[in-house]
Amino acid sequence: MQYPTKQDKELILAISTLKDPNEVAGFLRDLLTPAEIGEFSRRFQIAKLLWTTTLPYLDIAEKVGVSTTTVTRVAQWLYKESFQGYFKVLTRLYGNSKR
Repeated sequence: MQYPTKQDKELILAISTLKDPNEVAGFLRDLLTPAEIGEFSRRFQIAKLLWTTTLPYLDIAEKVGVSTTTVTRVAQWLYKESFQGYFKVLTRLYGNSKR
């Protein structure tokens, strides 16, 4: 499946129109279930910990309440995939990676 699809592009455009964290929060709450928001929040916490600490994957998994497989998957997207979405956000928020 090719990314982004036409529908993906429409969602990306919609998100890009949001002007501040309150608008983003409202949109996410309308778009996603609380469980989905929680899942995305956990993934971001994993990425943040991978970026800002040198904690082992097992410690990150325990701290966030996920499996080490999930930590490994987030690390794959953070460090090896070409989209660099995590990379851009984490660099803007926290500077250079500690790893």
